[in-house]
Amino acid sequence: MARGHKGRAISGWLVVDKPAGVTSTSVVGKVRWALKAAKAGHAGTLDPSATGVLAVALGEATKTVPFVTDALKCYRFGVRFGQATTTDDAEGAVIAQSDARPTDAQIEAALPAFRGQVQQVPPQFSAVKVEGERAYDIARAGEAMDLAARPLFVERLDLVVRTDADHAEFEMVCGKGGYVRAIARDLGQALGCHGHVTWLRRTWSGPFEASNGITLDQIEALAGTPELDQHVLPLEVALRDLPEVVLNLEGVTRVRNGNPGTVIRSDAEFGETCWASYQGTAVAVGAYMGGVLHPSRVFVTEKA
Repeated sequence: MARGHKGRAISGWLVVDKPAGVTSTSVVGKVRWALKAAKAGHAGTLDPSATGVLAVALGEATKTVPFVTDALKCYRFGVRFGQATTTDDAEGAVIAQSDARPTDAQIEAALPAFRGQVQQVPPQFSAVKVEGERAYDIARAGEAMDLAARPLFVERLDLVVRTDADHAEFEMVCGKGGYVRAIARDLGQALGCHGHVTWLRRTWSGPFEASNGITLDQIEALAGTPELDQHVLPLEVALRDLPEVVLNLEGVTRVRNGNPGTVIRSDAEFGETCWASYQGTAVAVGAYMGGVLHPSRVFVTEKA
């Protein structure tokens, strides 16, 4: 018989301001250790060299991860013109160079092609699976791949500042599945000069902001203390973009058993995906069907 995870049944979100040099997985492990949490995951991987928002879901909040990963995210990043690298960032080896440098006007003229609904080919060094293997494992073995383009929604991509002829800083707001490294690579190609990412910071992701994040040093210092618990945000934060419906006691009982439950107040339209609450606490996510919630995800928390 499989063993259950040991640890506290704590549910909610801890927003970490990830430093460079650590993996997203190691951050989740550190958070889980510090909070003695039975279950933890994250909403959207950051490359080891990247910094910024890494939202860690605890307990029942792991069921709300898709609502954060599907939300818009904002990235600040630097691009180095004149060089292409194996990894499309500063960690890789230089594989092509150019003496050409774009003007600010040329950069501005090229950006509209990267906005809206675009098709993006992931970097060779990425977590995309190719016949069951991760692309980065294949790339490390020295093999080149023809990766299929993937759709990406880019709400905004702006030139923030041109620090010198070789470097520029950008800000991008996009949907899920985007690779900033691919933006730098493709922009360099479009400008005829090559390009790669020199640094990357995720400033916000859905409802979570880096400015409100806790550092790994703080997590280690507060490990096992009530003070760290105070940094954990409610599960409901991840559901802010969904309409809310309110259940009565009978409805809660039915929903917890996976059955449709009676709604006594609704902000949702018929057939709309929404979250259901009872006495201010999230109970489930599901479809509102005219006075009744049909649950698809049920939350079992101490508060509920």
